[in-house]
Amino acid sequence: MQNQPTFWSAKRHGFAVSFSPYVPQRIALATSQHYGIAGCGTLFIIDDTPAGGVLLKSFDWSDGLFDVTWSESNENLLVTGGGDGSIQVWDSAQPTGPIKVLKEHEKEVYGVNWSQTRGEQLIVSASWDGTIKLWDLTHPSSLSTFSGHQHVVYCALWSPHIPNCFASASGDKTLRIWDTRKSFEARMVMPVCNSEVLTADWCKYNENIIVTGSVDSAVRGWDLRKPREPIFQLMGHTYAIRRVKCSPHVGSVVASCSYDFTVRTWDFNKQTQPLEVIEHHTEFVCGLDFNLHKPGQIVDCGWDEKMFVYTPKSLLPTAS
Repeated sequence: MQNQPTFWSAKRHGFAVSFSPYVPQRIALATSQHYGIAGCGTLFIIDDTPAGGVLLKSFDWSDGLFDVTWSESNENLLVTGGGDGSIQVWDSAQPTGPIKVLKEHEKEVYGVNWSQTRGEQLIVSASWDGTIKLWDLTHPSSLSTFSGHQHVVYCALWSPHIPNCFASASGDKTLRIWDTRKSFEARMVMPVCNSEVLTADWCKYNENIIVTGSVDSAVRGWDLRKPREPIFQLMGHTYAIRRVKCSPHVGSVVASCSYDFTVRTWDFNKQTQPLEVIEHHTEFVCGLDFNLHKPGQIVDCGWDEKMFVYTPKSLLPTAS
């Protein structure tokens, strides 16, 4: 594993990072000045090369950028969520941007996600104002607002299997499942733990399994067919879990990153202890993603201004 970062976002603290679904080496990095408390934000578009990260483009925004999602229909389009309550649409082929700004949320947008299911061109945004909004970028305003959470909403993400279905994680200690076709009330409300739920991700191989990460340092797995108790609980982090990601290549593999400065890999079918603990950051690790095109490859970013691209030993394709 490399010791030097693939990319250094000088004076910008990393909040989210995402591999392109189209170009195997391309990465989007969403950052903020002053740890997101004040100042502007910058979106970096980077290619990972054998010689390190190559900056292709950077775009500045007047407030912090907290999340980023790639378009599933156009390899050049991205959407970010901002500290001013807006979402920004960027075209990486354009010299400046954004090409569109949509502002309806009253507080920070902490999560954005582009639908992956065939035929949908929809985005959900999660905000500290306690709501989730549904967007179609061909419309000038949101299609729907989903209320019900009793605290800030940290993330909202589409099911990769079920059309019109998304999940949300909140400071009200719950995970909620929504169906955009039926009503604006959550289809399912799942109490997760006695602390804030900061992140979630859907299993890519089982439409009923979703994984959460929370302030109590636990990674938990849930089966929507029997949601009262977690089907697994993974312990090892020592501070809040900022993001969890399910592998697109191995159904039982999960990665997590935390305010304890580490990234950990897990196989919930084999053991409850981490497969590997990765310690190359010196500050909170906030962003994490798997590469769809390269089995086992991960990108992460943190408040230490570093972004790493690597394949953990535990996830090497030849590892048993």
